[in-house]
Amino acid sequence: MSRHVSMQWNLRQVMADRGLFQTSELVPLLAERGVHVSREHVYRLVTKTPQRVNIEILAALCDALGCGPGDLLTPVVDTGLAKTGSDNPSSATERGPKLGSIRPVRATVRRPHQ
Repeated sequence: MSRHVSMQWNLRQVMADRGLFQTSELVPLLAERGVHVSREHVYRLVTKTPQRVNIEILAALCDALGCGPGDLLTPVVDTGLAKTGSDNPSSATERGPKLGSIRPVRATVRRPHQ
């Protein structure tokens, strides 16, 4: 058996919990804290799990969003046999809420009776 530890990046979830739904809303919040990054860099931070995070950016994100590093980063431990390339669908659901669970319900347009 092997034990694989990875980190789950929850920036998008934390932003949604704070009512921030556009990546461009983070740019001025970070700039207020002395961290000047491009819109493209912020977009990549929000939409993808980064391999490395600058400690100044992490501190600015925590301050701007009113959270701690533990809210943005969650360790995920997979124990089991070595990976064969196909992910187990049941293990993906055990890692907590995903972005799909916070999407709005699709609206239905109904016409008045004639």
